[in-house]
Amino acid sequence: MSADRDTRGGYLGLGSNVGDRARHLRAAIELLGEHGVEVEAVSSAYETEPVGEILDQPDFLNAVVRVSTALEPHDLLDLCKAIEVERGRVLGGRRHGPRPLDVDLLLLGSIELRSDRLTLPHPQVTARRFVLAPLLELDPDLALPDGTRLAAALAALGDAERVEPVGELE
Repeated sequence: MSADRDTRGGYLGLGSNVGDRARHLRAAIELLGEHGVEVEAVSSAYETEPVGEILDQPDFLNAVVRVSTALEPHDLLDLCKAIEVERGRVLGGRRHGPRPLDVDLLLLGSIELRSDRLTLPHPQVTARRFVLAPLLELDPDLALPDGTRLAAALAALGDAERVEPVGELE
């Protein structure tokens, strides 16, 4: 990576429901910084109920971080997966199952991308209250590259999922 490479802003979703959840999220933030991803802002932590294919599991602690990076999208994804493994996640387990750490690439500048490994923006960003609440805490006017306003997406979801702010993560 050259020093003069342009950086772009983005958002990563963090989640944990195994072990010391807050510690896993704080460690992810630290590890991002150690690998050249500048963490510009961190949302509050949110206690959330599981969603997806496995509902019978512990509640999650979720947060979103605003980052700046020169990494290309697939390189940032690789870093996110490496951080998950470093914090004890076993890749290839049951989708949506319990995990010590999940680091999702939600948005990266105005990039729209579809590959076998990565879709940007994250395909579920407008359908997950536990992502939208902390995203909008960091940027209330945030919109997707196609112009979709995330505040409108959150309002359309109503109160279907329990998402409760529990205070500062840092």
